This record gives sequence, structure tokens and C-alpha cells, in this order.
Amino acid sequence: MAVRLDGKAIAAEIQADVAAHVEAEASRGRTYTLAVILVGDHPASATYVRNKQRTADKVGIASQLIQLGEDISEAELLAEVERLNADPAVDGILVQLPLPSHVATTEVLQRIDPQKDVDGFHPVNAGRNFVGLDAVWPCTPAGIMEMLRRSDIDVAGKHAVVVGRSNIVGKPMAMMLLEANATVTICHSQTPNLEEITRQADILVVAVGRPNLIRATGVKPGAVVIDVGMNRVDGKLTGDVAFAEVELVAGAITPVPGGVGPLTIAMLMANTVCLGEWRRGVGVN
Repeated sequence: MAVRLDGKAIAAEIQADVAAHVEAEASRGRTYTLAVILVGDHPASATYVRNKQRTADKVGIASQLIQLGEDISEAELLAEVERLNADPAVDGILVQLPLPSHVATTEVLQRIDPQKDVDGFHPVNAGRNFVGLDAVWPCTPAGIMEMLRRSDIDVAGKHAVVVGRSNIVGKPMAMMLLEANATVTICHSQTPNLEEITRQADILVVAVGRPNLIRATGVKPGAVVIDVGMNRVDGKLTGDVAFAEVELVAGAITPVPGGVGPLTIAMLMANTVCLGEWRRGVGVN
């Protein structure tokens, strides 16, 4: 039976570390601010934003919510981003997705100052990460790496297989594992004989959005299985891994919910602090 990796507990550890750093810097007169732009009244987006603000408050990071109407023009939204770029009090800027269909999401995300790009999505930051320069990584893969580290799971020398190639999870996840000295294979929807490849993995990360994509027959005994998927099946939240059967084969596994999800918001807070310190020319302890 696999060890269940508790994302909630690890997220709490990360938040505690961030809170301690924020408190220490407050004594020196330094504060941190995260600005979140929410367009429209999409219920799920509003819930995500509330959770982010609640966590920011918990760790001592100030948050600004800029709530804009669904009918806002792209030019008006870009002007709001530029205003936040120019505000020296703002350390991190996050535009909650999805945006309305009349707004070009890529254009908006690329307009965020890379030094305030708390999600780590800007091409400048993606490029800096690729060549090993300082930049924040996207929150979900960064959280997974923290989970592995804090769970004493050694990545170096292991064969890691990443299923999924998105710019948000799959690609940066592969790069982070490679930077940690894993040998990395990337699979996707066009990969033939997927099970043959996933069965070779010492560390298997699945981020596709297809429930039960990974069955027990596709998992190496004792492997670490990280399930990033979030799918609704018969009203219940489930991942990309057939949890009940894979748990019997794997050495460690993340549940859904309660696995990777909590880490994303925790790393958002850590990224805000990192960006604030880098802009001030101060290292993060």
C-alpha cells in the first residue's frame, strides 16, 4: 500500500515558512503585496481568488483585488495591468483565468512585468528558467518539487515520466525535474504505447485532465505517483490516476483532492515574496 503524500500538510509547512519570513521582514519595514485581477463573475474563479486572498492574509501578505466587469475591453484591462506594473508597492500580479473570449489571454499575460509575474507564465521567465537564471517557476510544478523535497524523495538519478505538455504544468515540470538531475521523459496525447513508458517511471507526474488515464498496469511497483488532474465525475472530484488500484502498486501517491492542489496557492505566496526580494536586490533566506 502506497504512502499518501499529504498536500495540505506540506502546504501548511510552506505557508509557515513564508509567514516567518514576512514577519521577520516586517520588523525591517518591508511589506509584500499581491494584486489579483478578476474579470467577470465566474463562480469558480471567484472562489479561487477568495482562497488566494485568505491565504495571503494568513501569511501576512497584503492583497489587492481588482474586480472588473465581464464587458471590459482588452485595452482597458491592459491599462489596469500597466498601472499595477508601475505601482512600486505591488510585488506580484496575477490575472485570474479564464478571461472573457473577446480578450486575448496571451496578450494580457505577456503585458505583466516579468519581475511581477507571480504565476511564472511570462515568456521572459520561462526563458530564464530554461537557461538556469533566477526566475519564479509556475506554482504547481514548483509545489510538486517542494512536496518531493519535504517528503525526502530523492529525484537525482531517477527516471521521471511527465504525462502532459502544457506551459503551466507539463513543460516546466519536466524542466524542474531535469534541473534536479532526473532523467526525464515527456509523454502526451500522441504518445503511442503510453503504458510501456509510464511503467518505466520511478517518478510519474500526470497532468492531462483525463480521469483514470493511468491504471495500475501502467505503474512500476514502488513508483512515486503525482496526480495533477482535476476532473468532475458523477459530481465528485477525481484525478487522472485510478487511485484505488494504483495505490496498491505505487510506493507513494497523491490523492485528489488533498494532494497537489493546496501546494499551488502556497507557492503563489512564496513566489510573491521571492519577487519582492529580487526587486529590492535582497536574497531570500
